[in-house]
Amino acid sequence: MKTLIIGDLHGRSIWKDIITQHNNIERIIFLGDYFDSFDISAAEQIHNFKEIIKLKESCTYEIILLIGNHDHHYLKEVGNTGTSGYQHNNALEIITIIEQYKKYLQVAYKFENILCTHAGVGKVFLDYVFGKQGWSIENIDTELNALFKIQPRAFIFSGFNPNGDDIGQTPLWIRPKSLKMDSVDFKKKLIQVVGHTQMIQIPSTASTDGRYYFIDTLGTSKEYLVVTAGKIDLFALTKHHTVLPR
Repeated sequence: MKTLIIGDLHGRSIWKDIITQHNNIERIIFLGDYFDSFDISAAEQIHNFKEIIKLKESCTYEIILLIGNHDHHYLKEVGNTGTSGYQHNNALEIITIIEQYKKYLQVAYKFENILCTHAGVGKVFLDYVFGKQGWSIENIDTELNALFKIQPRAFIFSGFNPNGDDIGQTPLWIRPKSLKMDSVDFKKKLIQVVGHTQMIQIPSTASTDGRYYFIDTLGTSKEYLVVTAGKIDLFALTKHHTVLPR
């Protein structure tokens, strides 16, 4: 099975170019942040999101839509939490479209030994919301998605660091340094693939023990992941085609 994992879009339609470069796709995972661009109009962002929804509703393979912090604050139950980039002038229109399709949004997706979320999952957060004995690695995605459905505000910004670099931050906000510190208990059992923190390139596996892939790179190196039969490869979209970098 070939799975494409695509990082933060912020209104970009680059996902269409990525998809056209691959045959035999069986799953696409979007890591969230469909909105809040500083250079793409709200109308274009909304259109792009609708195009992704259209793909999900019409294609023959699986489409997973994870939610990011720049989508989360447009949920009616959450509201403006002070996140930079919040589009006050267009909020009502984005809230309406999010409300229409929020049934497709989820916090986590796990396949094989790979856990995908927008920013990452740490043990302190899990222990806080579920209790130390109230969650399991086997069902971590199911448990997070169930919590999101009944209590979406559980994922708002927490902690003291203004950039979210705290262990215990939510899966929509935690930063790489804290994530690597906080998930030590299960990092040998799971590989985490996340966006949220922009990178110039996806860091080498040597620098992350091969357990973390930070792939918010569509605005820089245009890198993304392809997983085939458990093997994770880094690809980059050039002007005309996709190449396997490094």
